[in-house]
Amino acid sequence: MKQGYFISAMGTPLTADEQLHEKGLDAQFADQYNNGIKSYLMAGTMGMMQLLSDQTYQKLIERSVAWCEGKGTELMIGAGDASFARSRDRIQIINKYKVDAVVVLAPYFIQFTQAELVDYYRALADVSKAPLYLYDLPVRTRSKIEMPTVLELAKHPNIKGIKVSDELSYTRHLIDTLQRLELPMRVIIAQPDLMDMTIHHGFYEQLDGMFIMAPEWVSAIGECAAKGDWAGAAKNQQNLSLLKQALIKYGIFPACTAVMNFRGLPGNYAPRPYKPLTETQREQLRNEPVVQLLTAGKTPAR
Repeated sequence: MKQGYFISAMGTPLTADEQLHEKGLDAQFADQYNNGIKSYLMAGTMGMMQLLSDQTYQKLIERSVAWCEGKGTELMIGAGDASFARSRDRIQIINKYKVDAVVVLAPYFIQFTQAELVDYYRALADVSKAPLYLYDLPVRTRSKIEMPTVLELAKHPNIKGIKVSDELSYTRHLIDTLQRLELPMRVIIAQPDLMDMTIHHGFYEQLDGMFIMAPEWVSAIGECAAKGDWAGAAKNQQNLSLLKQALIKYGIFPACTAVMNFRGLPGNYAPRPYKPLTETQREQLRNEPVVQLLTAGKTPAR
């Protein structure tokens, strides 16, 4: 059985004045790398790109490129903003650095037609030095990149992939259609509650922000799957799903900050206007059985 390939949607650790927490970022990279995850998406949904200052965004790219250099990693950078001009300007910043991919959301706030999305992505792909990936996240953008649009964009020589956050039936149909039409587009899915099952059925490339909080469980799912140990894969999947439920209970981004701190990784992952957990809430989260299991033996960050 082929092992899963995991891409962590990295968080952006911030200081009290919302500058990049450089030591926190380095520690997050090391935690992922040492637990077997060597592919990273920066400034995606988990990275809160739209809430960062332009200065912090550029520093995040610069520091990420420096950390990954020479380590055999894959580094993707999010660039999708609310307009063509804003996304183009972000890509021009990324063009100063050597990265493996630029990942672009559909424009949000104002909805565009599918024909307009084709023009949008083609023009950005022409600007980008790195291969461009579509990022389909209609629950956030309110704009679905429909399948005929994806198939048309797959013909562009610099559009190389798509991250899909959709029903598995749609993803299966998309993969099959791309193969039938001989369009070489990489398809990456986000199904953090179903990773053991989806790997079992051939969806090997997986990306999610949950991975940053439990990289050891994510890697274990892949290792168990590669050996055909589906009971082991299911156990680690169950732990990851329980962790997700705990995050939802306390608020995903403030709770992410607490869990990362419990792992020994400093920084704030929930920029303003998010409110941090109170000390009482942090203690309640720390005492959740799944968080106890995850953080046993780790020294919390100050």
